[in-house]
Amino acid sequence: MLLLTILPSMKCRFLLACIVGVVIGATSCSKSTETLDVPTLANMANVTLGKVWFYRLDSTVVPSFGSTFVIKRYQCRDSVVSSGTDAQGNVAYTLHRHIRDTLGTQAWQYRTTIQVVFRDNNVEYIEDNLRFIKLHKVITEGFSWKGNSYIDTRSINSSYKYLDGWDYTYVNVLAPYTTRKGVIDSTVTVMQRDETSPPGPFDPNNFQQKDYSMEVYGKNVGLIYKEFLHYTWQTSPAPGYESGTYGIKLNLINYK
Repeated sequence: MLLLTILPSMKCRFLLACIVGVVIGATSCSKSTETLDVPTLANMANVTLGKVWFYRLDSTVVPSFGSTFVIKRYQCRDSVVSSGTDAQGNVAYTLHRHIRDTLGTQAWQYRTTIQVVFRDNNVEYIEDNLRFIKLHKVITEGFSWKGNSYIDTRSINSSYKYLDGWDYTYVNVLAPYTTRKGVIDSTVTVMQRDETSPPGPFDPNNFQQKDYSMEVYGKNVGLIYKEFLHYTWQTSPAPGYESGTYGIKLNLINYK
């Protein structure tokens, strides 16, 4: 009978090799079965020729130095009507926005045109001649950027000083979000601003300015929710909201 003797040092090397083999095997298996669900600018914006979104639109307005908000409600349709390149050679799309009554009994009426530009690291929306950096690489929790950096907020005659210094920040990356259409499984929220100055509840006896802005994008859907409110309340010469106070909510109804 042949007697095989394994020395202690050989035992150690043999045991180590077994452990390494098990770890490598487990890692390889994990990598082969793991699906990396990384959102991209293209699938979050989801702007392509022929794309159409339908929203419930709530528009908040006030009369000049009025003391109450007036909310007007509509159906809203955003349609991608053309594609091409801008002056710098970036891929660009043109959206037309139409609105009608909430019951859908009236004809669609043209409201505005929106340009969407895809740069290497940005998705930019040009609305009312203002360029906003709506999405920025890489889409990860807590990442932030200056979303209004193209807008003149510093000139003495600027009408958009309230947009100065906004930090857009990704939160709830790949979390579900409930819209009028239903639950969108994989989304990202862009918090743009939540500031009240001076802080605290609204008091008609005191000056106050509020800026709140956020948007939610669904993976392979596009913009599914938007909320914006800007107001300045003055106490003199008479209490009321300044001209330029406005708000908007968009809530996805359907898309195709």
